[in-house]
Amino acid sequence: MADQNKLAADVRTEFGKGFARRLRAAGKIPAVLYGHGTEPVHLALPGHETALIVRQANALLELDIEGKGALALVKDVQKDPVRQIIEHIDLLVVKKGEKITVDVPVTVVGESFSGTIVNLEAATLSLEVEATHIPEHVEVSVEGLEDGVSIHAGAVELPKGATLAADAETLVLTILTPRGEAADEETEAAEGDAPAAE
Repeated sequence: MADQNKLAADVRTEFGKGFARRLRAAGKIPAVLYGHGTEPVHLALPGHETALIVRQANALLELDIEGKGALALVKDVQKDPVRQIIEHIDLLVVKKGEKITVDVPVTVVGESFSGTIVNLEAATLSLEVEATHIPEHVEVSVEGLEDGVSIHAGAVELPKGATLAADAETLVLTILTPRGEAADEETEAAEGDAPAAE
């Protein structure tokens, strides 16, 4: 795992909104670490480094909690809706080799047939993966696909080591011809078939 995902975390013993506000003012982010039947541990994470890491989906952190190492998956990031400041982070304890279920972003690659558009129905796919090998995205190729083609989750090529946790029938994307263009073509065809007025 990349070194940039290593963070030193302090254990918090104070709680409440006032303390959380003071913590954020000091450039730290309140967090809670839970899972594997352990008691939740309240932490303070370095603000700037943490904010950079949690931009990526399913970020895995290598924590140094006062000398003890822990692997944690970012489960939830709560932000101030107006200022977009991170207010709190929920972290899940994970173990090396453990399989976990995560939602991985879908990335469309290639160009569909001329005049068609790609309608993405599922922005993410639920996959079962190793905790330390979470793919950044799942690629779905639409190269040359024509109007009316649909791709379902079961047909998507998954990254190595990943298995589909979503329903195989989940609609991922469809290829469409924009309504305006299709309507124009039909109108032209109809006009061409119409008998000339006497």
